[in-house]
Amino acid sequence: MKVETTKIPGLLIIEPAVYGDERGFFMETYSRDRYADAGLPINFVQDNLSVSAKGILRGLHLQHPNGQGKLCSVLEGEVFDVAVDVRVGSPTFGQSLGLTLSSENKRQLYVPPGFAHGFCVLSERAMFSYKCTDFYSAPSELGIAWDDPEIGINWPIPSPQLSGKDQENLRLRDIPAERLPRYA
Repeated sequence: MKVETTKIPGLLIIEPAVYGDERGFFMETYSRDRYADAGLPINFVQDNLSVSAKGILRGLHLQHPNGQGKLCSVLEGEVFDVAVDVRVGSPTFGQSLGLTLSSENKRQLYVPPGFAHGFCVLSERAMFSYKCTDFYSAPSELGIAWDDPEIGINWPIPSPQLSGKDQENLRLRDIPAERLPRYA
């Protein structure tokens, strides 16, 4: 397993070891001890699965309080996955990282608590899987506009399809600071 740090501390790109032959391949998508040795949390409490069609964008989502760390991967298809640091006081506040996750490249992205997260589907269909470090909490839910110009995410799909809820998300600067997580 290879773990790559990013320009935003805490965000990690993981490339699991993949063993393939003419029959297909095998890989560990999560191993508590191996991931703990790499500095990732071992307290995942919930697994989520999302299936979406091409052009769908989900996000940008986070919870505060009850922040969720997420270990993200794609089981089928391809997505452009994004994390944004929204921790008040962070030296990388408002900065984002975007990368392609796919069933072909088998990469994973670890998004720590305190980051907004979203993805758009590039393939005809995608099955997106993520492990969470805390349970879903509707009262803690928060959304940030996918096209916030101050964040400046270069989404590969210019006019994605959004849920009604995601269409109502505010720009980061319009969210009261007390609603956002703090940088520790």
